Amino acid sequence: MKKDIHPDYHEVTVTCACGNTFKTKSNCKGDTLSIDICNKCHPFFTGKKKVVDASGNVEKFNKKYGLSNKD
Repeated sequence: MKKDIHPDYHEVTVTCACGNTFKTKSNCKGDTLSIDICNKCHPFFTGKKKVVDASGNVEKFNKKYGLSNKD
């Protein structure tokens, strides 16, 4: 392995917009990393679906294929 060609890989503290913090390793500069969404607030992990549909496309799709609009 060649010396002095790899980036600095160090521990950083990740802070989410929801307030959750955790530690991981990264090669980004600095000791903190800010993110908008994490596993504590992401709809996939929390089970809360958010469907934004201004023109009714979801309802048309559900009606066309006989699906119900359950949350």
